[in-house]
Amino acid sequence: MTEENTPEPSGNDVPPDHLSVNPRNPAFDAEALQRGVGIRFKERVRTDIEEYSISEGWVRVQAGKTMDRKGQPLTIKLTGPVEAWFEDLGDNPPIAKKG
Repeated sequence: MTEENTPEPSGNDVPPDHLSVNPRNPAFDAEALQRGVGIRFKERVRTDIEEYSISEGWVRVQAGKTMDRKGQPLTIKLTGPVEAWFEDLGDNPPIAKKG
């Protein structure tokens, strides 16, 4: 049983290797973010990721409510296995992961 609105998997159905939610960052991709990107970091689904890199195995998360001198949230870099997928593809989307 398939839904009519579910797109067929293609090469564009895997999120980019490096993505950021900050528009000032070169890894920012509004089109990918509009689709919704799910992130699993160290076997746990996370919703607080500011930036990630699958190939390098790290994520950046906000460090509390602390801001830098330019008003941007301070982030910390955590290393470990990262997996990403587009949330608009339903229950079994293609997953981008290292390896």
